[in-house]
Amino acid sequence: MEALGDATLLARVEDAGINASAPPEQLWVDGWLVRFSPGKAKRARCIQAVAPGRLPVADKLARCRPVYAAAGLRPYVRITPFSEPPGLDVDLERLGWERVDDTRVMVSPAWPAPEPLPDGFHLDPVEGHGFAAWIAAARGSSAAEEAAHARRLAASPVPYRALLLRDRMGRAVAGGQVAIEGDMAGLYDVFSLEGERGRGLARLLCAALLELARRSGATTAYLQVDAGNEVARRVYRRLGFVDAYAYHYRAPSAEGAAA
Repeated sequence: MEALGDATLLARVEDAGINASAPPEQLWVDGWLVRFSPGKAKRARCIQAVAPGRLPVADKLARCRPVYAAAGLRPYVRITPFSEPPGLDVDLERLGWERVDDTRVMVSPAWPAPEPLPDGFHLDPVEGHGFAAWIAAARGSSAAEEAAHARRLAASPVPYRALLLRDRMGRAVAGGQVAIEGDMAGLYDVFSLEGERGRGLARLLCAALLELARRSGATTAYLQVDAGNEVARRVYRRLGFVDAYAYHYRAPSAEGAAA
């Protein structure tokens, strides 16, 4: 959490990310926000351990796991510097829960103005259902994952704005979204088609999304990226983002998944 030296700001970033990923499918269980969307994003189908509650960790898990079993989902607990109760990560490790998906939250207090697009390229605003369909096709998501994503965007308490970057033939070669909550803006689902990568399109797209956020009053931007995705992280650094804090997930091992 020391990357930016402002714990209050980072706590606000964490709150904004939780709000922006809220699915219709969630329950409150003794201080934990239990999310079980059938979509692709783990942040919308995991336990967000936001308050200490009163029960021991094992008892809380015993109440949560049937929720995931009924939904046909593997349970995940998201572990952040803010997770409650303290020591939760160690407790889950002792219970045999595996650590997966090392992730970095990056934050930018300022970003450059948008650059001109290549000749013949243009940005196309798209509503949530249309964006969910495009990103599902681009990533190879299932029909159920696409439907869950579209449903989550439609019900989101935080408004999203999405853009597709189209080439000279009108083909959408990159896309992404920005969730805007007051002065906070989060980049989500930034994706370039495989054959179009390495051309700077993701940077141009992100700059355009951040400009939309700036015009809506946002002054701080955040995003979440795989810790090992150095290509994407270089793009984000060029946009002024720096590492703020890390998180990962814990999930029961394959042997203990049915326990």
